[in-house]
Amino acid sequence: MTYLLQKYKKEIHPELQKTLGLANPMQVPKLTKIVLSTGIGTKHERDLFNEAKYQMGLIAGQQPVVTKTRKNVSNFKLRAGMNNGVMVTLRGPRMYDFLERLVNNTFPRVRDFRGIPKKGFDRSGNYSLGIPDVTVFTEVDVDKLKTHFGLNINFVTTATCDEHARELLKLLGLPFVR
Repeated sequence: MTYLLQKYKKEIHPELQKTLGLANPMQVPKLTKIVLSTGIGTKHERDLFNEAKYQMGLIAGQQPVVTKTRKNVSNFKLRAGMNNGVMVTLRGPRMYDFLERLVNNTFPRVRDFRGIPKKGFDRSGNYSLGIPDVTVFTEVDVDKLKTHFGLNINFVTTATCDEHARELLKLLGLPFVR
């Protein structure tokens, strides 16, 4: 069991229940999944999808999936079934392991990092974060990287409102801007 998962069960869960004033321990919000995704576009060659899939696999620790377009859009020259991105969904211990690496290894490597913005919540307890370049991750070898791409990180929680989700993510270690 990862350190962050143990910390959640022993320290964060009781503290959240007390600070949020919840009587039932099943009402305490928890992290359900973390979704990592990147949109590459359809104009690029197939090697770029393989490269993004390999790099995302290094970052996440599990095999990502190449996403495809669902329907034809003539203005964007898209046809149904064309490759357009890469994504991976993390759950359980891998999710907590990734979150621990994100907070302790990745964020300190970002130049002039002052925290992540508070405005990424979606009014139902989920948080979205964008990282413009994957070279801040320690798993990515910059010398072997052919093209640079960004990364979207979505934190899905069981919280019913943004304040509960913000408190949960803050206790899990995400450094929000003051």
